[in-house]
Amino acid sequence: MKLDRFDRQLLNLVQEDAGQTAEQLAEQVALSPSAIQRRLRRMREQGVIVRQAAVVDPKQVGKPTFFIVALQVERERPELLAQLRRWLAGEEQVQQVFYVTGEADFVLVVTAPDTESYDALMIRMVGENPNIKRFTTNVALSLVKRGLTIPVALDDKE
Repeated sequence: MKLDRFDRQLLNLVQEDAGQTAEQLAEQVALSPSAIQRRLRRMREQGVIVRQAAVVDPKQVGKPTFFIVALQVERERPELLAQLRRWLAGEEQVQQVFYVTGEADFVLVVTAPDTESYDALMIRMVGENPNIKRFTTNVALSLVKRGLTIPVALDDKE
């Protein structure tokens, strides 16, 4: 999908606050509210905007612990990787999964209410995915920044 400058401005704005009304966005983008709604609908239909979500303050909902996990697999056969990807995608506590280069094959961001819950998840993960060779865990001591925004350049040079 070809994105123009208005689309790109809208993407930056709704990534920061998707709760803004079309009228509020129109004031910032210099388009009519109906044009804003059409553009946002088109970008959702075309898969540019995948979903909208609320960003919740962890301290307000029980202060979960974040774990950064480096995961190594035994064999990188496509069917085994696909099985592991499906398993990880289906786990609510697994927040992010990156297939990476280097010593680890995957880097995960996992959240759990406590270390016991995390340990139970990892025992289940290893038990249900025999291709996992090993994993190492870092516990996040504090949350400095958390986000999923993708900076969108206002010009269309890619």
